[in-house]
Amino acid sequence: MVSVPPRLLVFDLDGTLIDSSLDLCNSVNAALTHVGKPSLPNPLIASYIGDGAAMLVRRALGDPNDLDALHPTDCDQLFRRAFDFFLTYYRAHKLDNTRCYDGVLDALTQIRDRNPHLPMAVLTNKPVNPSRDICRALGLEPFFFQNYGGNSFDTKKPDPAGLLTLIAEASSLTGSALTSEHTVMIGDSDVDALTAQRAGTRFIGCTFGLAPAALAAAQPEQTVDHASEWPATLGL
Repeated sequence: MVSVPPRLLVFDLDGTLIDSSLDLCNSVNAALTHVGKPSLPNPLIASYIGDGAAMLVRRALGDPNDLDALHPTDCDQLFRRAFDFFLTYYRAHKLDNTRCYDGVLDALTQIRDRNPHLPMAVLTNKPVNPSRDICRALGLEPFFFQNYGGNSFDTKKPDPAGLLTLIAEASSLTGSALTSEHTVMIGDSDVDALTAQRAGTRFIGCTFGLAPAALAAAQPEQTVDHASEWPATLGL
């Protein structure tokens, strides 16, 4: 259990709230096929998830560059074709197989029922429109006052800008000054752990997510093996 009950919860999306791995893998392989590249095994593609859509496609292509760090005119034609196709395909297929992890809706409902004024938000590196569409479709949207994606800011996680913005917005929402010490980030990867560290917040790692090896390497102080553990671990 965290030492002091939090006053703000910020959740990652993929690998934390939802299991989106199969739809992302299918979309990547569809994009690879579109540009004449061989498909990749799903477990390999899943290991590329977590740093945003551009990096996911670049890694699948074996390209180390990051679209977000480049001017669009500098992007090679192969990447642009693959990335554009990926985005179009994923928009149409993002809910084919994606579901909330077992226990997520029950845990969020329990937290909300016991703490009706506790602000909760989503901070993901997935593009913001698919993130919001998925949360709406899966019944997650009512729990969160905000949902920010990888294209909501100039930088993505592990840069702490999004998390710090949410802390400021929650302070305005609640009418009380919240700080990093009042905040818990919940995620499944080293990216989430590093985001929390850089923002000075507490962190709970989800071992059931998409990046258990990377999460373990980050050596989080607290982990859970199932979403049903969130309320007790958070002291809520």
